[in-house]
Amino acid sequence: MSETNYSEIFIANRSLIDAGSSPVMSALRDRAYDCYTRYGLPGTKVEEYLHTDIGAWFGPDWGVNLKRVALPVNPSEAFRCNVPNLSTQMHFMAGDSYLKKDGQPSLPDGVLCGSLLELSESNPDIVSRYLGTLADMEKPGIAALNTMFMQDGFMVYVPRNVQIEKPVQLVSLMTDAVPMLACRRILVVLEQGASLKLLLCDHSSAGSQCMSMTVTECFVADNASLEIYDLEETSDRNTRVMECYVSQQRDSRVMIQNLSLHNGKTRNSVFSCFKGPGASFEVNGIAITDGQQHVDNFTFVDHEATDCESRELFKYVLDGQSTGSFAGKVLVRHGAQRTVSQQTNRNICLTADSRMWTQPQLEIYADDVKCSHGATVGQLDEKALFYMQQRGIPMKEARMLLMLAFLGEVIDRIPLDSLRARLLGLVELRLRHGQSRCEGCGVCK
Repeated sequence: MSETNYSEIFIANRSLIDAGSSPVMSALRDRAYDCYTRYGLPGTKVEEYLHTDIGAWFGPDWGVNLKRVALPVNPSEAFRCNVPNLSTQMHFMAGDSYLKKDGQPSLPDGVLCGSLLELSESNPDIVSRYLGTLADMEKPGIAALNTMFMQDGFMVYVPRNVQIEKPVQLVSLMTDAVPMLACRRILVVLEQGASLKLLLCDHSSAGSQCMSMTVTECFVADNASLEIYDLEETSDRNTRVMECYVSQQRDSRVMIQNLSLHNGKTRNSVFSCFKGPGASFEVNGIAITDGQQHVDNFTFVDHEATDCESRELFKYVLDGQSTGSFAGKVLVRHGAQRTVSQQTNRNICLTADSRMWTQPQLEIYADDVKCSHGATVGQLDEKALFYMQQRGIPMKEARMLLMLAFLGEVIDRIPLDSLRARLLGLVELRLRHGQSRCEGCGVCK
């Protein structure tokens, strides 16, 4: 399916799309269509996508659920998350539809959490103030296409000085046997002094052949705190394209963890901008690939304000004929003095057929800064393997232990003890060439 086909589908089904949405969401579609027809989807001639042609990923004839047909899945029966001691407020999406279930968790007064469609109808003033104002549609990418077709999604709004201690978990399930395109939109708004921990879990059944297109907008006000853990455990036939936009005000704190444990083709993009001084931003990621899998992580951190700090650490382990790409850019603007920034990408290629491309970048227009970046691509340490074998550790086990220690530096940065311990177990299972999944889960078979 070409870019023109998506434009034609949109024009032919505009009334159907609007009927399954809300006036707040539909008000953005005309501008999105204009941007999409001008910029389209990126190809490999766009520098940010040199090694990932996501325009080609949209080529197959993906089905789009414009009529909002209910998908035959019972998330409470199909999905089991058994992270020890991690009590979450759990929400579900099937494809790109939010699933209501009995016994929704109680939240502090003023907190909005649930279906973006329903909340945009019940709270149009709040949603219209933020939705679509951060995602950049004025360039090749998926923001415009996502805005054209979005009909539902997930939203969390936390009022001033409200602390949500229990993590909010959104489980997105892909279980269709026919090719499907899920167009998801996520909106996160933290007012001054608020805090939130958000766990995003992408899962799919082994037989599904789906593509998820997700755009997330995060607004973090003065002295607010946001943690996002984005965990992908899908199948070899799944394709995922994600763009996350973050805006931070004075003294705010944001941490994002992108964890690709099992996938088909993945592109994750994170765009962060400091709008106020004294803020901190941390983004980390791991990717474990084999077979023909591909994972691409792109980050752009815009230091507009003074006295801000950003840290990045991404690590890949690539096996088989799999490929990976990392490109990160840190922009320090004029006047953004006393900026501190560190960007690191480390990669291990286990076979001669695996490939990794890495491109860390710094662009600095201020003179009082502490900025560094670095990248390496290598293999497992032969001396360390020999040393471990001398002490009776079999080669296969020694390799797994070295890889686990290599990735552990990223996992150790997760402050939630129960989640960190469980992820170590899932990573170990994946390194043993198993399908990472929670015990008892009926989705990731």
